Amino acid sequence: MDTDSNPEQTPHQAPSTHSADSNKILMGIMAYLSILVVVPLVSEHKNDPFVKFHAKQGLVLLICEIIGWALFKLPVFGWILAPVLELAFLILIIIGIINVVNKHTRELPVIGHLASNFKF
Repeated sequence: MDTDSNPEQTPHQAPSTHSADSNKILMGIMAYLSILVVVPLVSEHKNDPFVKFHAKQGLVLLICEIIGWALFKLPVFGWILAPVLELAFLILIIIGIINVVNKHTRELPVIGHLASNFKF
């Protein structure tokens, strides 16, 4: 029997929902990749609650990274603090991406609660 002639099989309908889901996940991942947080904020997915949540989390992380980079410029204190903060930022990025891939809306540890201050 030819599978193309079977009306019960609709292989072409599933990719559209899967594609939309994949795009939301991609936008969520981009939210945690430093300046790429801007992409979800200006994309067509900006009003999706899942993407908006992760964009806010990523924006908080970016602001903390910028403050950290400014601290790195301080002599001695910055040199000691830099490796610790870089590791902390990397861990937060990984946690955020894992949350996106698992489709969770969990706040980042320590800094995630600050995202509620963004009203967009």
